[in-house]
Formats: sequence, structure tokens, C-alpha cells
Amino acid sequence: MRDLRRQALESGKTVSRKARSRNVSANVSAKSSKPNSRLNSPARSGATSQNPSRHGSDDEDYLSDETALSANSIDDLLNSDDVDAADDAWQSELQTYMEQIADRKGSSTEGRAASLASYAHVVMSRFTKDDIEPRISELLPSMVRSIKQETSEDESVAALKALAVTIITLDSDTIYDDVANLLKNVITHSEYVSLKTSAIHTLGTAAFFGGTSEEELEDLLTSFLEIIESDGQSANAHDEASVVTAALEQWGMLATALDDIQEATEAAIEAFVDQLDSSDTSVQIAAGENIALMFEKSYTPVEDGEQVSDDDDEYNHETSNGERMVKRYDVYRRPDQLMHKLETLANIADRSISKKDRKSLHTNFADIRNTVEKPTRGPRYSTAIDKETGKTYGGGRLKIEIPKVKLGRNIEIKLDRWWKLRRYGALRKVLAAGFQHHFDENEAVSRCLPFSMSSKFWKKGY
Repeated sequence: MRDLRRQALESGKTVSRKARSRNVSANVSAKSSKPNSRLNSPARSGATSQNPSRHGSDDEDYLSDETALSANSIDDLLNSDDVDAADDAWQSELQTYMEQIADRKGSSTEGRAASLASYAHVVMSRFTKDDIEPRISELLPSMVRSIKQETSEDESVAALKALAVTIITLDSDTIYDDVANLLKNVITHSEYVSLKTSAIHTLGTAAFFGGTSEEELEDLLTSFLEIIESDGQSANAHDEASVVTAALEQWGMLATALDDIQEATEAAIEAFVDQLDSSDTSVQIAAGENIALMFEKSYTPVEDGEQVSDDDDEYNHETSNGERMVKRYDVYRRPDQLMHKLETLANIADRSISKKDRKSLHTNFADIRNTVEKPTRGPRYSTAIDKETGKTYGGGRLKIEIPKVKLGRNIEIKLDRWWKLRRYGALRKVLAAGFQHHFDENEAVSRCLPFSMSSKFWKKGY
């Protein structure tokens, strides 16, 4: 079987499986009809949740629309925009940190946590594959030991962060098998909520970038869905909003790797709609973004030789760039009910919710509602009319401009589709502001998100 990750990353868009049967099995139907689940303990959820899933600080330097994204870091370590290391110092510092990680003899818990955090800091800020690859046989066992032993929360969380950024840097087809069982065990059995949350994100990263089969990926979607449906109970973290949010975000990230998610949609849609009633903003937004992704992926391009009626508006849409899209299946059997929920969240005025959270709900659910109403409309789609052209502004307003050193000019990433937004959010969660360095040099990252050349030159005389 061709490596699933390569298929997903090399594909510029979702392609339908024309020949696939649309019959849904009885066991999937039964699963999708399970009773509603929600985070129904406001006091607990509020106390244990992460920050709202979209905030501006990490992304304002990159997004021309100044729109915040679901890009919180997986832990509080290294949660800084400044991840640069001095040009003449980072390689020698990295060698020192790797020595400290590999040689555990006589080291303290605090020392190992500091070394792992410093290592991750450098690997986030630079593309270090050539430096760490020769030593991975020493580094990986040490990271695994720090995660497995749980001598301290700080050390284990730092090791999870170091592991995640190492996986993205190495772009290995085999590392998933080396760490998957360990990460699954942490999710289920760790005594620390922060470790469960970090392990979910690291497991998703390993599955996407570390080599896995389609069957294993589908099993992970099922496992993450069980966490969501049970409000964290299946991970022994009942009503822990950060754990549920992590599962929602990684479900969405992994779903972007599949061409056809109809069966996954049938199983998950009820749980995601139910989580719109959560008392935690980050859970609501992550669930809403997955719903938008589902509706987006229910439409695929018209295939060669396919006959499509021009008269059926429900089944025949065009994207903002003129690509003709066709509806392949129904996502949710009660669309009117769903639209009512989305409309309520897009206009929520509950004063018991903080002003910041209300703003996040308004912004995100306006976009989610627009996609559910018309699935070819991606994030920040505008129906306003351009006076010069007489056409709607459409999509593509949400974009990142990054200096591409190898090309000698800026490149532009348009986050005009939900699958792109999901991938970008997951990458920023691991790489923080080091995203731009990795996008420039790390093919594993640049394969994730298609880009176009910007009209703005950044190198004089180019």
C-alpha cells in the first residue's frame, strides 16, 4: 500500500471516489444514533479548559486578515512567538541539549525537563533534520522513557513536545509504530490531564507525519470520537474540556488525510452537533470547525465525463475560483435544527460568557454557518460586492505571507478551505512561530499546504 501520509500531503485537493458504495452499515448507523453527549458541568469545564481555541497572539504576524486560529500550543512550555536562535549559536547549543537528553546518568528531573524544552525550542525555530537524524537512536529512547516514567509532569510534557516537533522534522515513515502504543497508554492511564492532552496532539502528529496505514488512521478517528462522545470518560478524563478539545482537533486534522469521509461523518456528526451545547468555548469551536469540514468534504469536483444538471442549485455549486463542485451525500439529517444552533452561536449575547469568548463564537460560527448553508464557501468567505468587478469578494481573504528564502520572494498561503485551516492550526500548535522556518525548508510542512507566489517581492533586484 502506498504510504497514506504521502497521498494526503501530495494531494492538492479532495477527490471523490466515484465508484464507492454509499450504503452505510448497520453498526455505523447504530453508533451515530447514540444519546447526546456534552460537557455538562460548567464549573469543572471552565476550571480545567484550555484558552479559547482561537486567539490572536500567535498568528497576527502571519495572517493578513488578522484572524485568530485554532492554534493554541499543546502545553504552556515554549508558548512564545520568539523562537529564533542566534545564527552562530544554535547548532552548538542543539548538540549540547542532545547530549544532555541522551545521557540520562546523573541527571535530575528538572534538568531533563529543561534540556527537553530547550531542545524543542531550537528544533521548532530551525530546520534541524541533518543534525538530529544521526542521533535519533539515542534521542527517541530517552524521550520515550521521560514520557513513560512520568517522574514529573513538566518532564513528561516537555518530552511530548520534543517528540512532536522531532516527528515533523524527521518526516519518517516508520516512527509512528515506535511511539503509538506508548501515546495511547498515556492518553488512557496518565494521572495528569496535561499529559493526556499533549499525548492526543502528539499521537495525531505521529499518525499524520510518522507513517501509518489508512486502516490505522480510521481506528484513531474512532478512538478520538469515543473520547468526544464520552466527554473524555474513555480517556479517564471525564468533563475535562482540554482533552475533548484535543480529540476534536486531531479528529479534524486526520480527517483531512482521507479522500472520502462519508462513513466517518455518519459516525461522528451527532457527537459534534451535541458538543455545540458544551459550556466550553474551545470545545464548541473545535466541534463547529469539524462540522464545517464535513460539509466541505461532502462536495467534490465534477469528474471527467460526469453528467451534472445545471438546474439543481443544491447539488451544483462553484468555488470562488470557478471550480464546479457536486454534492455527494447528506451530512446531517436535520439541517434546519443545525442551522438554528449555528445561528444562535453566531449571534450569542449571553453576558455570563466573557467578551473575548463571545467574539470568538461570533466570528467562528458566522463562518461555520456560511459553510453549512453553502459548503463551497470556506473560512472568511465574503458575500459583499466588489464595486469595481460587480462580483462577490468570495474566499481567500484569510492568508499567510511568508518569505521563501530558497525562492527569493514571498509566497502566499490562502486558508480558503477548512481542510487547510485544520492543517495549519495543527502545525502551529507544534511549531508555534517557527512555522515559517519549517515551511521554507521542511518539505513535510510545505507539502501540507499549497501556496502561490505573492505579488510582493522581498529581495531587492529579484
